[in-house]
Amino acid sequence: MPDAPAATGPTPPGRSPGIARIVGASLIGTTIEWYDFFLYGSAAALVFNTLFFPTVDPLVGTLIAFVTYAIGFAARPLGGVVFGHFGDKVGRKKLLVVSLLMMGGATFAMGLLPTYDTIGVGAPILLTVLRLVQGFALGGEWGGAVLIVSEHGGDKRRGFWASWPQAGAPGGNLLATGVLALLAAVQSEEDFTAWGWRIPFLLSGVLVVVGLWIRISVSESPVFLAAKARAEADAARGIKEQPPVVEVFRRSRREVLTAIGTRFGENISYYILTAFLLVYVTSHLDLPKSTALNAVLIASAVHFVTIPLWGALSDRIGRRPVTLIGSAGMALWAFAFFALLDSRSFAVITFAVTVGLLLHGAMYGPQAAFISEMFDTKVRYSGASMGSQLASIVAGAPAPIIAVELLKEYDSAVPVALYLCLAAVVTTLTVAFARETRGRDLTLATTADAPVRPRRRTPAPAGPDRG
Repeated sequence: MPDAPAATGPTPPGRSPGIARIVGASLIGTTIEWYDFFLYGSAAALVFNTLFFPTVDPLVGTLIAFVTYAIGFAARPLGGVVFGHFGDKVGRKKLLVVSLLMMGGATFAMGLLPTYDTIGVGAPILLTVLRLVQGFALGGEWGGAVLIVSEHGGDKRRGFWASWPQAGAPGGNLLATGVLALLAAVQSEEDFTAWGWRIPFLLSGVLVVVGLWIRISVSESPVFLAAKARAEADAARGIKEQPPVVEVFRRSRREVLTAIGTRFGENISYYILTAFLLVYVTSHLDLPKSTALNAVLIASAVHFVTIPLWGALSDRIGRRPVTLIGSAGMALWAFAFFALLDSRSFAVITFAVTVGLLLHGAMYGPQAAFISEMFDTKVRYSGASMGSQLASIVAGAPAPIIAVELLKEYDSAVPVALYLCLAAVVTTLTVAFARETRGRDLTLATTADAPVRPRRRTPAPAGPDRG
């Protein structure tokens, strides 16, 4: 389907009669991309340490595997800058198709890689290169997926609609963990290590075809098309614009820093609750892989369902209050979380992860609308992507590495719990001092001091003063 024309007439910019289709396309595409990205994290915790990074100490091998896991994050800001630039220039839709192709191709190729025993050091090098491609693609995916929904949805329900692409993260994790858990249940340990681990990676090829078929069918954001038309008119009059990345750093430094701080505790908590959990339960508690995988599977299902509910709540009470519920709650839950894991009870471990991901959802659900509303349309893809992906480098990328190193150094979960608590405090302080953005009109120039649409008030009846 060709891109929709610039919004005119009865359908103003920022609203779309086909919002459900737009949300569905973004959710499915984002789920597939996160499936690809999280699959590596799960494999790094379960098999990559022995297949690609064999060492005498399994925990050291896991640590090295997580280093390459973090390398994927290092490529995300670059992907955010490149995809953001072209996404602000040529459109959100085209770049989302490119990101899906890159991510799916890299993941499929991982399933074909020879291991260390076959080609030696070339195996981890090839794995690392493909991980970089994954990170680059995901760096452009998030901004485009949430923006195309935010810019199609109206002001009143933007938190709800924009939270659905956010649900793609637990959806992808649910899918990746589910496939791995199924294989672990039907295969022996030897078969899974020998060849079974390749199946989820090769499955990505099928998922990408489905995702492309759905994603190509959606229309471009009417808000972007209107802004592009204005930019072309300015160019025709000889008015030159700076590249979006330059404009972001010139006019929106505070917004970028706010986005980083907002994502800081959310990012760290997610990778502690999911990726590091697999290491802690299997290596430190000596429990079967299935215990950790099934706990994450159940918790991710709850996480997937509740993220849009948190987004809807942010439409009623604001982005900041909902985010603060999650960040303050996570700061307190960090210590209870590991204490519950140490029970070694599957039911208690599942409860611990589920509550943790519920609190994470309170931070994550409103985030798409919150960050989208911070930036002007001309630089929104660049600004949102940079703020989000820079947070991934300083927060998400080193989180499993730091957690594994703390566990290795102290042989205790207390330092990891303290690390998680401090990360949540950073987000709490950032959001406490941030501007509320609920109700902001995305068609306006909103970069620095955007006006918020005033709420309609019923005029007081005429008459004498009431005292």
